[in-house]
This record gives sequence, C-alpha cells and structure tokens, in this order.
Amino acid sequence: MSEPARSRAVLSTEDFKLIRKALAQYLPTVEDGEESKKFARLYHRLGSAAKLG
Repeated sequence: MSEPARSRAVLSTEDFKLIRKALAQYLPTVEDGEESKKFARLYHRLGSAAKLG
C-alpha cells in the first residue's frame, strides 16, 4: 500500500500578503460596521500566517 500524497498549501505567502493589503484598503470603509472587528482580526491573522510561511 502506498503512502498518501503530501498535501500542498492552497495559498502562498505572497497570496496572504496580497489579501492582507486588500483588507487594509477595505478596513476604513467598514470601520463603523458590525463586521469591522472580524475583518480586523482576519487582517492580523493573515499577517501572522504570512510570517510563518
């Protein structure tokens, strides 16, 4: 029986940086909205994930 194939990353470090940059542009437009905290947390998580890559 062969070993399972190694999983590949879905997003690259560069992808995380680009998404984070897009969020930085978007955050000011939702700063008073109810989802603003969720977007801010996502922004910070993406920064942490990019550092790990």
